[in-house]
Amino acid sequence: MFRPFSLSAALAMTLPAASIAADADYALTIYSSAQPGQINVGALSNYGASGLPGYALVRDQRQMAVPKGRGEVRFTDVAKLIDPTTVSFASITDPEGTRVLEQNFQFDLVSSEKLMDRYIGQRISVERADGEQIQRVEGILLGTQGALLLQLDSGEVSSMLRYDNVRFPSLPGGLITRPTLVWLTDSARGGNHDAQVAYQTQGMTWWADYNVILNESATGCSMDLAAWVTIVNQSGGSFPQAKLKLVAGQVNRAPAAPAPTFKRMEVMSMAAPAESDGFQESQLFEYHLYTLGRRSDLPDNSTKQVELFPASIGVGCKKQLVFTASPFAYPMWGGEPNFDQNLGATNKGQVGAFLEFSNKTENRMGMPLPAGRVRVNQASVDGSLEFIGEDVIAHTPRNETLRIKLGNSFDVVGERKQVDFKLDTTNKTLDETFEIEVRNRKLVAAEVVLREYFYRWSSWELLQSTHKGEKRDQQTLDFVTQIPADGTAKVRYTVRYRW
Repeated sequence: MFRPFSLSAALAMTLPAASIAADADYALTIYSSAQPGQINVGALSNYGASGLPGYALVRDQRQMAVPKGRGEVRFTDVAKLIDPTTVSFASITDPEGTRVLEQNFQFDLVSSEKLMDRYIGQRISVERADGEQIQRVEGILLGTQGALLLQLDSGEVSSMLRYDNVRFPSLPGGLITRPTLVWLTDSARGGNHDAQVAYQTQGMTWWADYNVILNESATGCSMDLAAWVTIVNQSGGSFPQAKLKLVAGQVNRAPAAPAPTFKRMEVMSMAAPAESDGFQESQLFEYHLYTLGRRSDLPDNSTKQVELFPASIGVGCKKQLVFTASPFAYPMWGGEPNFDQNLGATNKGQVGAFLEFSNKTENRMGMPLPAGRVRVNQASVDGSLEFIGEDVIAHTPRNETLRIKLGNSFDVVGERKQVDFKLDTTNKTLDETFEIEVRNRKLVAAEVVLREYFYRWSSWELLQSTHKGEKRDQQTLDFVTQIPADGTAKVRYTVRYRW
């Protein structure tokens, strides 16, 4: 007897009981390879879930029905972007008496097209509206290309270009409504088990954002720094009230990652919760682990921001103006110096504005800083905070100094010009003299660093200079100048290259 069911009714009957397990206990460790400033939050859909630079280790602990002896356990509450090679299933109730003999990942999801293909040569029921009446036609489905071809009970073949509903007698075997993990287990103890499922999934990442409020005075500057993490979940799975951990550092991954062992995951899932509601930092191998001290919802297709650590108030900092007009020193001379007299002969440079601060405890900092974007704001004359620049930082351990560029100075300008050039090929020397002039059009005095790159050859020495230079590295020299309000500073030096 033909008992038709609509597609929605057929799908509703296929939900396995094991997949509707309540009170799941989720724990997520999220890894990220996102470069600072790489992802535009407003255009996350453009990246595609699998294109997000990160992944997560998901640990799901709940009660599951496990048959006694050999039997099948089905589990559908998994992220769509799961890596099935990393899946682990274990019984906490009876770990010694429960074994996994086989593990399968089924992802042939049901659709109207697949149902049509499966029912070619079988009987279906098709409905279409005719005015206020609904016509129902039953027959053998012969084809679906362009139109439904039905062989009616009379033997005639009907081509139906328009129809409103198709009813199928049942859902064919092998088609499922959600990605499903299926285990063949052998258990000495049947019934409800406390079990843990663990796997890795793509489509998740995180990164850090830092917000700075800069305070300047006649004697220096200080700043207030707040740190936040942004977590993105596009894995195809939702994780309510999950324990969250974030790993900062470059974790190497082989092309095919092995499934983590249950004992290791059990230790991780049973780690003592943090005392604070915020993130607590700890060491993990050569990386840093940030554990959120409370549970948090992480729905699918969501972006969440959480404070990384309490704001650091009154951090000491230094503003630095750096004038650069010489070409950068590229160590690619090809066996001899660059003799082109016109190279860098006369240039107008720019004065970059930088902010420098020490990540030390005595400077009210002293914590490992994950890579991220640093946005800096400053109060204007009316007291409102205005954006003045941003930069990105790499993973930075404590007791290191950070230096970020905010932009270029409006009121400090200058140029660099060549005033002498002497090439002596017999003695293999090249002497070059430059004069650098920087003008400060501010109403207050300014300290400006004049940065010179020695780009013609690796071996050089200063023959003479109007200012003392501070060597930064093999090819770089700084001249520190104090320029009065609406004043000018000139630096003149001669460099000799030998080869």
